[in-house]
Amino acid sequence: MARLGRNRHHPPAQVERPLPDDVPTQIDVLKVPVHIACVMDGNGRWANQRGLPRTEGHAAGEEAIVDAVDGALALGVRYLTLFAFSTENWRRPADEVKFLMNFNENLLLRRREEFSAKGVRMEFSGRRDWRVPRKVLRRMEETEFMTAKNTTLTLTLAFNYGGRAELTDAVRQIVESGIPASKIDDRTIGRYLYHPEFPDPDLVIRTSGEQRVSNFLLWETAYSEFVFPEVLWPDFRRQHLYASVLEFQQRQRRYGGLSS
Repeated sequence: MARLGRNRHHPPAQVERPLPDDVPTQIDVLKVPVHIACVMDGNGRWANQRGLPRTEGHAAGEEAIVDAVDGALALGVRYLTLFAFSTENWRRPADEVKFLMNFNENLLLRRREEFSAKGVRMEFSGRRDWRVPRKVLRRMEETEFMTAKNTTLTLTLAFNYGGRAELTDAVRQIVESGIPASKIDDRTIGRYLYHPEFPDPDLVIRTSGEQRVSNFLLWETAYSEFVFPEVLWPDFRRQHLYASVLEFQQRQRRYGGLSS
């Protein structure tokens, strides 16, 4: 049975600590999001603007991933979830899908030791089914094992992930477990999500200016704050992360109630 996570709407408060010099002084260290999720959008448009194949945009996005991780570490963010490959992305041209499979495998080989040395635990969220190449699945399992004891930041790559697929899988497990309908509530469903131990995202960032959820963390983002910077993902850097956090800190989060 999946584990019941901590209170998903109200994660523990941040501990006050000095921030690095490159972090804007306006950021309140006590109000830094515990969990930030990112839809890494705009790789294809970035490549098209430069007359390059779409795959070059995906490759250029690696530097943005590394800088986003470093920015999250600088802020003291505890969870960072990146939408790497969706259940709908299998519909893309075969050559692009093949590139993305190889790119994600090689990304792990290139970066996992670097991330691990910084205290980053790496996790993966999504279906590990027949469509994912076995070599990619092996790299994922290896990476989870080698970084399992790290505690500074949990970096989750949503890979072969879809919000509807996650909810479908949760319902299937609930039915298979024999829980009667009268006993099912939101906490029951929460226990059967892919990572019930993670707090819900406080902040969701979608780059490129597009304002869609795109089947990403449908259950978990019920009370998240969304920010939509215009920058395309390959050009995203920690300064854009900091700006998004500053915007987040201007919001009032009521969770359906009234502010005091």
